[in-house]
Amino acid sequence: MTLWLEATQGTRQAVGYPALSVLVALGALVPVIPTGALVSSAAVVALHQPTPAIDLLLVFGVSALAAFLGDMALYWLGLSGVRSRGGSRWLGRLRDRAAPDRLERARHGLDEHGVLVLVVSRLVPAGRIPVMLACLLAGLPMRRFARGDGPACLAWAGTYGLIGILGGSLFARPWEGVAVAVGVTLLISAAPALWRRLRPLR
Repeated sequence: MTLWLEATQGTRQAVGYPALSVLVALGALVPVIPTGALVSSAAVVALHQPTPAIDLLLVFGVSALAAFLGDMALYWLGLSGVRSRGGSRWLGRLRDRAAPDRLERARHGLDEHGVLVLVVSRLVPAGRIPVMLACLLAGLPMRRFARGDGPACLAWAGTYGLIGILGGSLFARPWEGVAVAVGVTLLISAAPALWRRLRPLR
């Protein structure tokens, strides 16, 4: 029985972590995948494993690295669009996803604080794309962008992992913790849109 449980756990890890890394990286490239919810859910599941400390560290490391690689790939695609005369569809998509007022605030933040603004942008819902676009339009080299994006991805993975840990610690059954973690992360993601809708009513 013990050998069967160990084999099952090994299979879950062999499938789960690569899948998590692919989905998080894709979510960085195509910002419609709820990557925060994925990380929180993975943290809940890791918390209920026989070796939670190791599994949580793996979730944190895999998520942060995948987010960083996805961001760097998207920035490279955007940078190639900035440098070309006709632009690119990736740059166009970034422009479409960045509201003018958010882009202006991102530019101001970049001027005031430099690449440190990337750390905040990863933690603020819908904040990553405007700041990335501001960096692209300012002609920020990839190396300098990476210096700010690395800590940003670490902070992001840590924050959503902590949400999963808190949700998972409240319930004995993993699925209950996953439901709470997903609900909280989706609520955080929807908060800016709700605020924009309610603001004119005030």
